[in-house]
Amino acid sequence: MQATVKWIDGVMFVGETGSGHAVVMDGAPDHGGRNMGMRPMEMILVGLGGCSSFDVVQILQKGRNNIVNCVAEISAERVDTVPSVFSKIHLHFVVSGRDLKVSAVERAVKLSAEKYCSASIMLGKAGVEITHDFEVLEV
Repeated sequence: MQATVKWIDGVMFVGETGSGHAVVMDGAPDHGGRNMGMRPMEMILVGLGGCSSFDVVQILQKGRNNIVNCVAEISAERVDTVPSVFSKIHLHFVVSGRDLKVSAVERAVKLSAEKYCSASIMLGKAGVEITHDFEVLEV
């Protein structure tokens, strides 16, 4: 896996992945940015949410569950000192479907957290307290 990050100006950068996709990162105006992209630390949260959501959806689909939607709402806390690393991250999954069993969603979230989500497991090993919960909505 490879990526390139190119400086544009101020604190704006464009990151491009080996798969050919690009994203703009920028800082807040009080840090020299123009607020034209996600903050790098926000990208870590988005990556974590994407990684875990990918697992949850695939596990449920492989179990032939009638899943219609999955939203991961992620909240995080950072320490007040530099480096301002994450100390806690919470993922709340809102999973919608038809006749979804709570036990199936619970299993999918647990498997992602404990076995499959590389991002979650990596951050946990780095000392970040990561928690998960979920709700199931009938559609």
